[in-house]
Amino acid sequence: MGDNMATTDGQGYQFADFEVTESVKHKFAEDGYIIVRGLLNSKEITKLKTALEGDDAGILTKKYERDDGDGRTSKTALWNNPGNDITGVIARSEKVTGTMEKLLGGEIYHYHAKVIMKEAFTGGAHIWHQDYGYWYENGCLFPDMGTVWIAVDKADKTNGCLKILPGSNKAGRIDHVTIGEHVGADLKRVDELMKVCPLTYAQLDPGDALFFHCNLLHRSDQNSSPNRRWAYLVSFNRASNDPVYKHHHPGYTPLTKVPNSDIMDCGTSMESFGKNFFGGPKEDFSFAKLRDSKTSA
Repeated sequence: MGDNMATTDGQGYQFADFEVTESVKHKFAEDGYIIVRGLLNSKEITKLKTALEGDDAGILTKKYERDDGDGRTSKTALWNNPGNDITGVIARSEKVTGTMEKLLGGEIYHYHAKVIMKEAFTGGAHIWHQDYGYWYENGCLFPDMGTVWIAVDKADKTNGCLKILPGSNKAGRIDHVTIGEHVGADLKRVDELMKVCPLTYAQLDPGDALFFHCNLLHRSDQNSSPNRRWAYLVSFNRASNDPVYKHHHPGYTPLTKVPNSDIMDCGTSMESFGKNFFGGPKEDFSFAKLRDSKTSA
């Protein structure tokens, strides 16, 4: 099931001459994603990697783990407020926030950001899901949401890159259920969609970015390779889609964009003060709702 599957190799826009045209918006709406190659240049991605690995503020000590149901754990550090360190500056940069605003069609705010860590030989899997499968349960009424997935390390089939179903965003929100410590999409519906939406490996080099809609079905496999696979993700919500429930992510909070040049002008020190870290499954509003509905049923 691996070698004959489609990949995103050869796909994408080069950041050097990228702009969000009507054609780009159409592709995002049809496929549920676009790829921007070199969104972060070599100096910017090296600076981000250095900051994460140095981690003066201990952000990565805030990570939590979820059992992937197959003997391994997935590791994530997630926070709600961008802040002014390099992670926050990247999140608020014109090429990240400005691009997603155009793709989603209006003002957006920072819903949360995270670092997903698939370590060599031990990295856990993430099951098939739509992000809106969770975020709907958080009280976000409309799927006016999306994520920017930035490769910190090279991501490919060997180390657990994202697997996506292009076009599955047009199927709307699929029912989600709790599976162990994860929330996953109805696999019968996923199997049917795989017949018409070709399974594709999102292979990215460091600094490449996948901008994807919250209804795009995606998952990732375990990392059994000798190569680490870290990624930095920033998720956004439309300002007009303020959640109707108070939960573990923020409601509308105005976001101040910064020029791309600020990425190289800021320091490499990480900050944890004010980021409002997520504590894992015990604080997960959407997981609790789905778990409790399953129990009551």
